[in-house]
Amino acid sequence: MKEQRFFYNPQPESGQLPPEEAAHALRVLRLSMGDEIFLMDGRGVFHRAVITEAGGHHCRYRIEESLPQQPEWQGLIHLAVAPTKNMDRMEWLAEKATEVGLDELSLLECRFSERRVVKPERLDKILVAAMKQSHKAWRPQLNPLTPFQQFIARTDLPQQRFIAHCYEEVGDKPFLLDVLQPRTPALVLIGPEGDFSVDEVHAAEAAGFRSVSLGTSRLRTETAALVAVHLMRLANR
Repeated sequence: MKEQRFFYNPQPESGQLPPEEAAHALRVLRLSMGDEIFLMDGRGVFHRAVITEAGGHHCRYRIEESLPQQPEWQGLIHLAVAPTKNMDRMEWLAEKATEVGLDELSLLECRFSERRVVKPERLDKILVAAMKQSHKAWRPQLNPLTPFQQFIARTDLPQQRFIAHCYEEVGDKPFLLDVLQPRTPALVLIGPEGDFSVDEVHAAEAAGFRSVSLGTSRLRTETAALVAVHLMRLANR
């Protein structure tokens, strides 16, 4: 059985791998002319290709077959999370959430946020690497850091939207999986280590978000975010 080697190229019709992917193919994997590779365009199609030129900094190929993929889940899975102070934890989250299954990742600036500046380039590379490693056909969309009030005021958010927090006095707060509608676009908000403020929770509820629980354990930001993605993935399988 041949090993399938996947590379990301958003423009597969160009006939050559992007510089970073070419370097990996030629210098790390030692691929050469005649070797078979698979291209991922990040939009739901794999392309089986054969390398036609491998030398210097260039890796050119010929597409032999285009292979549209079926979605692994139904309905959009959207996570919005306040970045942690330690970016290593956010990078871990981006990787694991992509492996589990994610369509869109938004970054929130909240009242108690520990980090208010994020460089998206590193996170974007991690999303791509996780997409390749887990053989996902679609690249998750990464949205820039947005103030909380501005984000919840967006008019393009799913009808099924939730905010997970630790306040008990807010009222009814069911377990997320119990209220997720199957195979329906969903969005979950996850706050910073200090949680959302009470005012933010009330503002979200006024904007159509439903307060939910992720279980009985108190979770760190990146753990709560991954649990939310996993539950949305279960509901949309």
